Amino acid sequence: MRLIYPGAGGGEVTDERLAELYGPIGGERPLLRINFVASTDGAATLDGRSGGLSNEADTQVFQLLRDVCDVVLVGAGTVRAESYEGTQVAADRQSWREAHGLPPQPRLAVVSSALDLAPSHRIFSQARPILITHAGSPADKRAELSAVADLIVTGVSTVDLTDAVRQLRELGLRHILCEGGPLLHGALQAEDLVDELCLTISPMSAGPGAPRITEGAATFPRQLSLAHALEADGMLILRYTRA
Repeated sequence: MRLIYPGAGGGEVTDERLAELYGPIGGERPLLRINFVASTDGAATLDGRSGGLSNEADTQVFQLLRDVCDVVLVGAGTVRAESYEGTQVAADRQSWREAHGLPPQPRLAVVSSALDLAPSHRIFSQARPILITHAGSPADKRAELSAVADLIVTGVSTVDLTDAVRQLRELGLRHILCEGGPLLHGALQAEDLVDELCLTISPMSAGPGAPRITEGAATFPRQLSLAHALEADGMLILRYTRA
């Protein structure tokens, strides 16, 4: 993996340099970061999942973004589609997190209107996640899932994401990493909550039919600034920040 912007390119980027590029570490300031991979023609998935668009370098950055965050935020649809297994990081990365003032593992927060998740789902087997829902969600499901998760209930018939982000930060979870899906990304963008977009462009054309990385109701456009660009085996690994 090599840095191609800023600068004129060069040798391989070390693990330490890569971590520096994706700072801050440990919630030094509130940050909501989105991470996606997409094909050259804009598809967010291949055969319904994002994994087919990824490679080793993208996976390394994906894991690093988890390593430096306080909480991973994800939609329930993505949990089901991507066979989520929680946010466990490797033992050596746990030590790295603790050395940088972080708990060994990031929390997992799942946004769900219908709470269509079984208590036996694998995300509940490792650590107690946070479920974010609204007051109109099924009361019986809230009662059932409260045994295996901490609940944030905000909004009347839809989740109030602005308030949900506020409540996460009140819990000390200031550095938020959103891993999708496209509808959650679109809703966060509509509420103007996104500080950074980390986007990997895969050298693959997926063809029509797949969703884009942002779905949902139309919203106003925003100008982003390119913070850095990396290249690895044809993959462009990009980080954009608010202009």
